[in-house]
Amino acid sequence: MNIEVVQIRTHTKRNALTLTFLGVFGLALGLGMFLSASGLFAPGMLCFALGAISAVLGISKLIEPEVSVELNQEGLLYHHRRGSLFIAWNNVQRFDIPKGVDGIDMIELPFIGIKLKQINPVLDVIPGRLATGLLTEQRPLLMSAVTLDENLEELESYMNSEFTPLVVNEERYRGVLAMFGHRCEMLSKNLGYHIYIPFDCLDRTSDEFISLLRSYLLQVREIRE
Repeated sequence: MNIEVVQIRTHTKRNALTLTFLGVFGLALGLGMFLSASGLFAPGMLCFALGAISAVLGISKLIEPEVSVELNQEGLLYHHRRGSLFIAWNNVQRFDIPKGVDGIDMIELPFIGIKLKQINPVLDVIPGRLATGLLTEQRPLLMSAVTLDENLEELESYMNSEFTPLVVNEERYRGVLAMFGHRCEMLSKNLGYHIYIPFDCLDRTSDEFISLLRSYLLQVREIRE
């Protein structure tokens, strides 16, 4: 028995063509105003700047993958503009929304957290470009993990070890894979999860997505049993 493949489509591509068109139009209009008269320099500069911003936003939306997450019988496939990451169901321990402590209050972070049983299968397949991109994008998440708990010593210890080789289950990783592995272990220690999928990749609420993941994983386990 096969389970239907589920594809999650991102909302971030909305208005991509509109923003790109307005950006190109703004750039052209601003350039035309520059060349037509010196008295139009200020409004031309404004149009050019707004056009550049709009064009960059539009193009960044266009290069985002149409499908952000795909669920199939083998596992979860996370699509990013820098590459794709596969996580097998048999390597998933749990899903949930990570939380941090701010004083006496618990706050939810805008990510879906995935706790792995072993990090090696992920480090063995993740593209280097994707690992580099996630390291950059997750800097705020890393800061939240340590500053919410005011654990600055933990951050300093992590920063000192970030560029060192990583040995996990007798496998040795170097370079960007080691950096990504250190980051995953740091986040797991402080927030409880290794991999993080941002909410803006989803076409539904976070609670609905968590429910979908759990029900899909349950179906897979029932079929395999």
